Amino acid sequence: MIDLHVHSTVSDGSYTPREIIRLAKEKGLEAVTLTDHESIEGNFEAADEAKKLEANFINGMEMTMSYRERKLHIVCLGFDMKADGFLRLYHRLRGIKEKDMDKVVDCIRARGINITMDEMKKHIGVHFDRYAVMRCLVDLKLPCEVITLWDDYLNPALKEVGVYGDISAEEALPVIKAAGGVTSLAHYHKKIGMKGWSRDEQERAIGELMSFGLDGMERFYPNYSDEDREFAGYMIEKYNMLPTGGTDFHGANRKGIELGTGLEGNMNVPYEFFERIMDRVGRDKLNNIL
Repeated sequence: MIDLHVHSTVSDGSYTPREIIRLAKEKGLEAVTLTDHESIEGNFEAADEAKKLEANFINGMEMTMSYRERKLHIVCLGFDMKADGFLRLYHRLRGIKEKDMDKVVDCIRARGINITMDEMKKHIGVHFDRYAVMRCLVDLKLPCEVITLWDDYLNPALKEVGVYGDISAEEALPVIKAAGGVTSLAHYHKKIGMKGWSRDEQERAIGELMSFGLDGMERFYPNYSDEDREFAGYMIEKYNMLPTGGTDFHGANRKGIELGTGLEGNMNVPYEFFERIMDRVGRDKLNNIL
């Protein structure tokens, strides 16, 4: 059992990177990664803990990329975090994600939420970005779901301030590939994905993304329908894509989803997926990013 889609406190999870590795070890996972949104910073701590516990760990990041006026989430694994091209992309990405966050906080306050910069400072760990703002909103314990905070407060504020954009898939995918990493289309069935497109439209889009450098897609995800799983399997086999899978674990911030096992035990991603990734990126990448 492995998990190739995991979030920590560096972005919007509730476990620290070190705690993620400990939890993976406790649950008997054979391999795990860390795919925080737009951030590589937690990988150092996670790799250090993985070495101590003799756990199998590979570095990662989940990146939001723009494509045909949509947002796609792409899981990036095993890339060289010191590669010049990647670092240029990453610094530009961080600039986009951290720009004018104080104005975003002001905008949310104007919408009637009592969020202050003093409160915000308690939640700025590694980055002052949208995920730090979301952690602060969640901590306010408002009488609404987390998705409501995103849809009714945070995303409208980001759009109003003008910091809602992303780097395109056409530009970003080749950079990850050049840095020796592999890329996988995450939860294609969601709104942040290809929801609403026909299967033919999804197939054509995935084909174009592969021409940009996409390597694979998530074969397993906690809330795929049977049809979603079937289509993912069809695409992976037809186009010889690299299969990945993960729970999209966020700890307490996504209740009901457990590391490795997903929703009520409906996940068991085979170790073979990890083996295939390691064959692609190189065995020297295992626990070796420090």
